[in-house]
Amino acid sequence: MEEKLFPVVVQDYETGEVRMLAYVNGEALRRTLETGYAHYYSRSRKKIWKKGETSGNYQEVVEVRKDCDGDAYLYVIKQKGVACHTGNRNCFYQRLNNGKVSPLPFEILKRLEELIKDRIKNKPKNSYTVKLVSCGESRVYQKFGEEAVELILALSRGKREEVILEGADLLYSLIVSLALRGVSITEILEELIRRFRSSSPSSEFFK
Repeated sequence: MEEKLFPVVVQDYETGEVRMLAYVNGEALRRTLETGYAHYYSRSRKKIWKKGETSGNYQEVVEVRKDCDGDAYLYVIKQKGVACHTGNRNCFYQRLNNGKVSPLPFEILKRLEELIKDRIKNKPKNSYTVKLVSCGESRVYQKFGEEAVELILALSRGKREEVILEGADLLYSLIVSLALRGVSITEILEELIRRFRSSSPSSEFFK
């Protein structure tokens, strides 16, 4: 009699996106917990495999969760490279009625950061980010300040669409500024998590 298999949803720690769905048995789960890297059970090959063992696209496991019935698991992972064997960043890259999907709201800050860092590194032509960064750090920080003022003015005018547009500009400028200082948006979000869990005065806005 074959050992029972359990489905595993694989979620990215930084973007929140679902990277893939796979299956584990007891041994694959044990190896995952022992090594800190995702292991799964291949139903076609009938063997345990470590994600990335041939592609190099390893999954470092931050946390393993189980569902309310204890018959499914969630791997929260940090993905190296892409997750899908097709070369796509995750396995859920197609809509049911065809066409590629767009990032969901909770993914977009990290995806924007990845794009900005790529622009800074590779310097493609006609990139606004490259043009802005080439003006120097002081100009980047000045731009961030300008966007903050524009958002404040939009808020004071009370025009919803204007607030949304200026808010998006501010977040873009923030991420560019952080990138130049080597600070990830994930680190900022982790600080909010720390405050959420903490009873310190700095966490008062979560009360």
